[in-house]
Amino acid sequence: MDTILYAVLGVAIGVIVGFALAKTLEKNNASKLIKNAKKSATAILKEAKSESESLKKDKILQAKEKFIELKSEHEKVISSREKKMSDTEKRIRDKESQISSELAKNKKLNLEVESKIQSYEDKSIVTERKQDDLDKKQAEVDKLHKSQVQQLEVISSLSADEAKAQLMESLKSEAKTEAMVYVRDTIEEAKLTAQQDAKKIIINTIQRIGTEEAVDNCVSVFNIESDDVKGRIIGREGRNIRAIEAATGVEIIVDDTPEAIILSCFDSVRREIARLSLHKLVTDGRIHPARIEEVVRKTQKQIEQEIIEVGKRTVIDLGIHGLNPELIKMVGRMKYRSSYGQNLLQHSREVAKLCGVMAAELGLNPKLAKRAGLLHDIGKVPDAEADMETPHAILGMQWAEKYGEKAEVCNAIGAHHDEIEMTSLLSPIIQVCDAISGARPGARRQVLDSYIQRLKDLEEIAVAFGGVKKAYAIQAGRELRVIVESEKVNDQKAADLSFEISQKIQTDMTYPGQVKVTVIRETRAVNIAK
Repeated sequence: MDTILYAVLGVAIGVIVGFALAKTLEKNNASKLIKNAKKSATAILKEAKSESESLKKDKILQAKEKFIELKSEHEKVISSREKKMSDTEKRIRDKESQISSELAKNKKLNLEVESKIQSYEDKSIVTERKQDDLDKKQAEVDKLHKSQVQQLEVISSLSADEAKAQLMESLKSEAKTEAMVYVRDTIEEAKLTAQQDAKKIIINTIQRIGTEEAVDNCVSVFNIESDDVKGRIIGREGRNIRAIEAATGVEIIVDDTPEAIILSCFDSVRREIARLSLHKLVTDGRIHPARIEEVVRKTQKQIEQEIIEVGKRTVIDLGIHGLNPELIKMVGRMKYRSSYGQNLLQHSREVAKLCGVMAAELGLNPKLAKRAGLLHDIGKVPDAEADMETPHAILGMQWAEKYGEKAEVCNAIGAHHDEIEMTSLLSPIIQVCDAISGARPGARRQVLDSYIQRLKDLEEIAVAFGGVKKAYAIQAGRELRVIVESEKVNDQKAADLSFEISQKIQTDMTYPGQVKVTVIRETRAVNIAK
């Protein structure tokens, strides 16, 4: 029992001693840590102090530099102000000197004016006396003039009024001749510049717009694979061909031409409907009157839709916007119309392009010019409600006004054949471009009778003038050669006659391009040597 107690006491004493040793060690460690912390704090304070001193020095240096910079800027501002002030003072001094010199001049002028006034006042008295002398002398001169006139009347056996009338007549004839020469010279001088510029613009426009020309005919050829198809198209006792002609309004000519059928009609739309209908019927193989009527109706609807699509594509290609749907439809119908053998849509597209280029060259609105050029011949597209006796230009103008086109466009459409007066610069451009498109080689098919009549009209205009012996229209009507009688027409009169004939042709005739008038006066001296 005692042993256990001793053991317990020993253990307790060991625990107490261990605890005391642990506390001692812990206290020693703590004191060491405190010492280390104090050392590190001291080092940190020293480092912070040194850094603060360096920062302080940097800030002081920056402040000094900023101060020096501001000081230099302030000195610059002050120097510039001083310079401005000195310049202003100099200008003021110059103005003062100018003003003083002007004042001196004015004073001098005032003195001169006063002296002149005084001299004029002195002279006025002398002038009045001279005026009296002049009046007396004028009366004497009038009296002498009157006596001289009376003597001249006696000598010439003419009164003063009669002599004056003769003199006026001679002066009138001379003035007329000189005026005509002046007008001709002025026109020639204007042509040297204006004609060159106009030709340059027109040639540049034509060169930039190149198109293929095709002449439309009144017949179409429908090709078939074999002549056996002809019998199916004709049908029993000709009922099929009669049904096709009645439904389309096209004359179908079936002759000995191998593998071809001729479709004849003045209306290109009808010919196209007949051609497409025949193509569908031959391809399908079923050809009888009921089927023919059904195919023709479907083809008509297809052509109407194609007309609208063609109009839309044309308007888009030319960059024209906001066109009324009815006008777009008319533009599409131009594809199936012709004018003097020239396709109307192709002609209108070409005129639109020419107008756009020419308007741009002249500084006008090219889009408006294109619009007027495209629509200038819409009056040639037939309409059920249209008055066929109205000229196509006036009819086209009325339709353009109806569908809300601008006044410039409407006037250009109506005036391109001179039916109405031109009121805008677009109108002559449309007229010129229309003539250019129609005058291209191969563009149109001219009727022989109208061509011959135009040549006759040219010759008749020239022969109607006095002194003209013969007149010949040559070079397809581009030149008129006039032969005059040398006894009745002198050289000056020949020049005047050429001018008068050209003006008469210009006012009385309508023709494409220009007509050159050449007056020939021939003098012959014949002697016989024996």
